[in-house]
Formats: sequence, structure tokens, C-alpha cells
Amino acid sequence: MTAAFFSVVPSPYQRDLFAALARRTELDLRVYYLEAEAPDSPWPARPLAAYEQVLPGTWLALGSARCHVNRLPDLRDCDMVVLNTLMSFTAQWLMRVTLRRRPWVFWGERLNRGGRLHALLSAPLHRAAGIASIGSFAEGDYRERFHEPRHRCIPYYCELAPFLETVRHRPSADEITFLFCGQMIARKGVDLLLEAFRRLDSRARLLLVGREGELPPLLAALPPEARARITYAGFQPPEELPRFFAQADVFVLPSRYDGWGVVVNQALGAGLPIVCSDLVGAGHDLVEPEVNGLRFRAGDVDTLMAALSRLMAEPELLAPWGEASRRKAAEMLPDQGAERWVRLLEEVTAA
Repeated sequence: MTAAFFSVVPSPYQRDLFAALARRTELDLRVYYLEAEAPDSPWPARPLAAYEQVLPGTWLALGSARCHVNRLPDLRDCDMVVLNTLMSFTAQWLMRVTLRRRPWVFWGERLNRGGRLHALLSAPLHRAAGIASIGSFAEGDYRERFHEPRHRCIPYYCELAPFLETVRHRPSADEITFLFCGQMIARKGVDLLLEAFRRLDSRARLLLVGREGELPPLLAALPPEARARITYAGFQPPEELPRFFAQADVFVLPSRYDGWGVVVNQALGAGLPIVCSDLVGAGHDLVEPEVNGLRFRAGDVDTLMAALSRLMAEPELLAPWGEASRRKAAEMLPDQGAERWVRLLEEVTAA
């Protein structure tokens, strides 16, 4: 079977899955990107594999969005096309014209429900042969809105071996280090995290990893005592992340909204208990309350504070919850994701 995947940029986490798919003998894989990298892309450039290609093209600004226009490859010999992009001229042309009478699959996180323009752009999904939702949080929404396609839940699967193999080390048995990894912006709930952290006692430490974003004024607003217990490590390339995760006791993702959140996969691999909001997509599939972590109400600093305080008060939970995370990590590796993709593509092709 020949399958072509269209995505926006070469994300290292998607590329882990693509590499696993390329190893499947029953699949001839082609991957097309709309651009080599976004202007704010945090990922270092990596050489493309033989099955990957950046399509010639350009982009136009539509509000804050980048809408791509690309020259399409010849798809006549492809058995299946998978689109991981919706809001671009390229994707719209594929769905409405090139693939009008051919089977194709959409693969995506939960969609925004806002406005007539969004309804217009998402309308072709009613004609998709299948929708592969990135997590059960997204799947429920797609099933409700688009009844016609075949639905499958296929979240992000990424390479976790470096996290699984890195030995964790605690700075002090008397301290608990909370880790946040991501952009320091309001959508990620960094302001909520800092406010909740400010209220914790002096045994708490906070390690922040990621692009600076809105962090400086947020830190400046904290009392000196709280700032002294925070370490900001800046942006780190993917290969450096395991050593930072190894320094933590608990991973926290307090996003006001996150379609998935690959950092939750990485926290599993690192063997960390996880605290996340109920609007983090990955939290619905990878965080089992009272087994490997806790979920709190998105945007609510008090319920976040309660979750962090619980782990401060009951440190005996950290080891068993961390081991439960590692067990879950064993189910989220790229080869397992590739198996689910092959099954879906075979089902849709045979239908």
C-alpha cells in the first residue's frame, strides 16, 4: 500500500511515528510538509529522510494564521492520503478537488468550534473516509460533529527510549521539585502555576524549561522568597530534555487548553507523577487519577494548588505513581502507533 501523509512542518514527534511507519514492509510511505519550519519553530533542523519532502510553495497571513499554498505532488499512484492540516489553501484544495472522489483520512487534534469561517473550512471532513483523532478528548468531539467517516483514536506516539533510559536523581529528599516544560505563555497556564507555587511551603522547588514567552513579568511579580526556589533553564532541544525531566519529582502541565501535549508522553517515559488540567488532551488518555497523577479544573488556581499540595503532603505517592507512568509509557512507543495506523489504512482502503 502506498500512503502519503501531509503535515505542516517536520515536527520531531511526528517524525518518530513516520520513521516507524517507514519500517513497515507492507507500506510505501511518503511524507509531504508544507514548509521546512515555521518562523517560531523551536526545533533544530534535521536532515529529511528519503520518504520526506518539503513541497514548493509560499504562505499568506490570515489573521494570526499562516495559510499555505503549495505545488502538489502526483498522487495518482497513492492508495491513501492522510491530512494532518486543515487550515491551509493546500489542504482545502486537496479535500475539495484533488481527493474529491478518492478516499482520504484526516488526522488531527480537537478542532476549534468558532465561527462561520471555521465551519466552512471543516465542512469537507463530512466526506472523509476516516478521521484519526489525536486522543479520546478529540475523538468524542469529531464523532459528535462528523458522523459519516470511520473514527479511530490514534494519539501521538513518540520516541521515549532516552527518557526511559535516563536515571532519575533527586536533589534532596526534603524537597519536591515540580517541572513544567513548554512555552511560558498564558494558554499553557504558567501564570496559574506560578501563583499556585507561590502558596506552597519552602520545601517546593520549580524547574521551568521552554521558550521565555511571557515569563519575565510573571517572575518579577513574585516575592523574592518564591523566585529563589525557581530555576529557569530556557529552551532546550529535544535530545536534552531527558536530563531535565530526571531532575524532577512531579510533572505539571496546567494549560488552559492543549489539544494533546507531547510533554505528557515524555513525563510518562521519565517515570513522573503528572498533574494536568482537564483541558489537556493527553491527560484524558495518559493520566489516570489516583494511579499516576491528578487532573484539576482548567483555569482554576485553587484546584491546581490543591493537587500540588496533595503531593507535598503525601510524598509516599510519588514512587508508585511514577512507576505507573513508566508502565503506561511502554504502550505509547512509535512502533505501536505505526501498527494502529496500518490497521486503519487497511480498513479504509478495503471499505
